[in-house]
Amino acid sequence: MLSETSTATVRATLPAVGAAIGDIADLFYRKLFEAHPELLRDLFNRGNQASGTQRRALAGSIAAFATQLVENPGTRPDVMLNRIAHKHASLGITAPQYAVVHTHLLAAVAEVLGDAVTPEVAAAWDEVYWLMANALIALEERLYAQQDVTAGDVWREWTVTSRVEDTEDVATFRITPADGAPAPAFRPGQYVSVQVELPDGAHQIRQYSLTGSTRSTTRSFSVKRVRGEAGPEGEVSAHLHERLRAGDRLRVSAPYGDLVLDGSDAPLLLASAGIGCTPILSMLEHLAEQGHGSPVTVVHGDRSPADHALRADHEALTGRLPGAVSHFWYENPEPAPSGGSTDRTGRVDLSDVAVAPGTRAYLCGPLPFMRAVRSQLLGKGVAPADIHYEVFGPDLWLAQD
Repeated sequence: MLSETSTATVRATLPAVGAAIGDIADLFYRKLFEAHPELLRDLFNRGNQASGTQRRALAGSIAAFATQLVENPGTRPDVMLNRIAHKHASLGITAPQYAVVHTHLLAAVAEVLGDAVTPEVAAAWDEVYWLMANALIALEERLYAQQDVTAGDVWREWTVTSRVEDTEDVATFRITPADGAPAPAFRPGQYVSVQVELPDGAHQIRQYSLTGSTRSTTRSFSVKRVRGEAGPEGEVSAHLHERLRAGDRLRVSAPYGDLVLDGSDAPLLLASAGIGCTPILSMLEHLAEQGHGSPVTVVHGDRSPADHALRADHEALTGRLPGAVSHFWYENPEPAPSGGSTDRTGRVDLSDVAVAPGTRAYLCGPLPFMRAVRSQLLGKGVAPADIHYEVFGPDLWLAQD
C-alpha cells in the first residue's frame, strides 16, 4: 500500500504527471540509452523504440499503476503486473536493472516537471516506483523458479530441425534443444523469446508464440515478416526469414505468457486475426488432445485465404473437436481453398454467430480487431472477466484500461 502522506501527494500531482508522462517517458529512454547504449543494442526492441510504442506503453503502465494506488488503495493491478512480469522473465530481466531504470526515470520526472518536483513529490513518486518495481521483481523471481532458470540466464541453445513456408510472409520453424535434453514444458498459448545476432553486432530479441502439441518433443513457432509499410521494417523477422535454415542454432528462452487456457470445461470462443492465430492453434491442439466436449467457436480474420497462415491446421484442429465450428472472414476472399470453415467477406462480425452462455473468450490480433470483438462479445452477454487477450508487442490496451 502507498503511505498516507504519499497517497495525498500522488493524488494531487497525478494530473500533472499524467499530462507530462509521454514527455517523461521519451526523456527517460533518451537518458537511459545515452548512459547504457548496450540496453538498446541487446535488450530493448529497437523497432518498438523507433515507432514509439514502447514509450507509450511505459507511460500508460506507470500512470495506470499510480491511479490504482490512489483510487483503490490496498489493491494492485495484478493483470497488468503479471503481463509485464511474463514479458520481463522471457527477456531475463534482473533486479539490479530496476535500480538503473529508477535513476533515469526519476531524473526525467524532475527535469520535465521542474520546480514542481519538491522533495515531498519526489519521495512520493519514488515510493510509487518501488512499489511497482518490487511487485514485478517478486513475480519474476517466481516465474524464473517455475522454469528452473536464474534471472539473466534464461537462454538455451536450440537447433532448427525444419522450416516450412506457410505463406509469402510467414515461415514456421521447428526446433529442438541442442544439448539433447528434454524441451521445457509449456502451456497452450505461451511464447518464447528468440535472440539473434544482427549484422551490426546487436543481439535483438523478439517473442513468438509456440504452436503444436505440448506433448511433442520438439517446439515450433511461426514468424511473420514485418514489412515497412506502416512502420519500421522488422529487423529480426527479416533476419529469420532470410537467414535461418535447418541445422542453424538459435538462442531461445523458457516459455512464458499469461494468455493460457484455465482448464475449465466452459464453452470457448477463440478469436484471432493475422498471425494472432498462433497461440490459438496451440490451444486448439490441446483441446483436441484433452477431448474437450463443450462448444468451441473459432473465429479468424485475415486479408485473404492466401495470407491466412496455417489455415489448414486451423481447420483440421477445429475439425477434431466434436462441438467446434469455425468462421473465417477475408477482406479479399478469392480464391478460397476448400475446407470445413464458413468463409465470409469483410471484417469479423459476430452478429449472427451463436455464443453459448458462460462462454470464455481468448483473443489475439491487432488492437482494433480485439477491441471490436470484445465490444461485440460484451453485447452478447459475455462477462468482461471472461474475455482474455494477448498483444504482440507493447500492451497499449491494458495500460489504458
